[in-house]
Order: sequence, then C-alpha cells, then structure tokens
Amino acid sequence: METLDRHRRTQDAFDAVLATVRPDQWDAASACEHWTVRDVTGHVIWGLEVLRHHASGREFTVENGPAGSEKPGELAGEDPLAAWRAARKAADTAVTGELLGRPAPAWYVANRPDATVTDYLALLTFDTLVHTWDIGSALGMDVRMDPDIVAPSFSLARLIISRTPGTFGPRVKPPADAGPQARFLAFLGRSA
Repeated sequence: METLDRHRRTQDAFDAVLATVRPDQWDAASACEHWTVRDVTGHVIWGLEVLRHHASGREFTVENGPAGSEKPGELAGEDPLAAWRAARKAADTAVTGELLGRPAPAWYVANRPDATVTDYLALLTFDTLVHTWDIGSALGMDVRMDPDIVAPSFSLARLIISRTPGTFGPRVKPPADAGPQARFLAFLGRSA
C-alpha cells in the first residue's frame, strides 16, 4: 500500500501543476525533448489507461503514448486537465488491493517477467514525478519533489533507464552540493 500511497501523492502534485497551466501554455515546450506540455500530459494519461485497461483484463493498444512516441498529446485532447482528471479517476477506481499482486501489463512484463501491478505503479509514480517537474520547470515553476518519493524513484530509475533517443539522454553532472532531487534529475539527463 506504500507504493499506492506514493502514486496518489505524485498524482496530486501532477494535478496541482496542471491546474496552473494556462490555455496558451499547453502547446509550449516541456523539459522533454520534442514534447509539448500537452504531449507530456497525454503520455501520463497513456500510463493510466494502460493500468485501467489491464485491471479489466484488456490491453490498451493506443500507440501514441509510450515514451518516445509521436503526438501523445492527442490523448490529452482539447482540455488536457479534464482528460487527465478523467483518466486519473477511472484508473483510481480500477486499482484495488486484489489487483496489486497480479502480473503487470504485458509490455512491462516483457522486460521484467516477475513484475506485478505494484511494480507498474512504482513505474507510474517515477514517470509522473519526473513529468511533474518537466512541465512545471518548463513553465517557470519551482517544482519541489517529495523526498520520500524521490528515493524509491531514483532506485527504480537506476534499474530500468534506457538511454535512447526520445527517452532519456545522457546523465548531467550535478553540482557537488546537489540534493537528492537535483541528483535524481541529473541522472535522468535533466539540469535542475
């Protein structure tokens, strides 16, 4: 349940950042190379849709949402905040205690054969945490990550990060006095 709690707290932070995005900022560049704020939002929505469909025994086959994909913003539509909130509500309703121990969605199990839905929630937490910063920092916000969420997300990142075009770039050297958030972001190729 700790993973579920972290996931929900990260979603709260993402929602708080999205709630401040003005209509003219949805198509602004984010800190994710080649993606706008709308695209990042669509990508996060995609992760929740994968979870929701998996919970009901179906596979989510939309291909424009994974990391590195083109036009994930289409999943966010004309009102990205409303689309995000609807996807969040639907996914939250689908996630039950019984679901957490089941095998993770197929595309995730392909790379981590023993992964459970709890492991997938940890991935979504990591992803949402980073993308909260990607959107907020690109729009001039001072996004502070919860240290209790940074630590396990950083541990997961060390295990799963693939440095390929459209996903994660090369590490950035953090300042010598950098805190956990700055070191985490630097590992992911982001300058804080």
